[in-house]
Amino acid sequence: MRYFLTLFVLAVIGVVSALGFRGDKSRKPPRMAEIFPDLNIQPKLRPQTVTKFDGFADGASSRVYPVGTVAQKVGFLDNTTWEDTAINTGRDAKGFVDSNPVPVTSELLKRGQERFNIYCQPCHGAQGDSAGGIVKKLGATSVANLQDQRIVRMNDGEIFNTISYGKNTMMGYAGQVPVSDRWAIIVYVRALQLSRLGAKDDVPAPVLEKLK
Repeated sequence: MRYFLTLFVLAVIGVVSALGFRGDKSRKPPRMAEIFPDLNIQPKLRPQTVTKFDGFADGASSRVYPVGTVAQKVGFLDNTTWEDTAINTGRDAKGFVDSNPVPVTSELLKRGQERFNIYCQPCHGAQGDSAGGIVKKLGATSVANLQDQRIVRMNDGEIFNTISYGKNTMMGYAGQVPVSDRWAIIVYVRALQLSRLGAKDDVPAPVLEKLK
């Protein structure tokens, strides 16, 4: 019994020495209770404080990022801020823009076709009607038909917004598709719609003669 009491007293002393008295206030960290104290107790500079490090002439502990090390979001085709232009957001003061603000060229159309085949075709199909998309074949029923009159009548700014931020079950692609490529995709989508829904009168006379 004597040995038991001796061991018990030593155990209590050891626990109290290691863990301290619970509830006591102290400005000192409980170093004895930490197995790896280097994660919390480490030499570092606190933000918004003064440092005596000779390498910082201004004495400030918070340092400015070196030029060119932090990515900044700027506008497409210019250096305006992200929210300033319809090209960057698909909106103007009145709401979604009606037509594509990017000049339409054959190169832009080809780029749109390439990006469409990568990001859009798996769901919407090669013709944009959702019938040929692999996702539809796997059982998805909520894939939008880009040939539907609702989307044909939709202005380009709203389509741009949907590509950017998604809608319903569609995810946004702003992180994967740059602004310029989103407008290029819209150009190609309009071309797909014309190929399915366009009338003979929509074809310019010189082009129509060549088609004959």
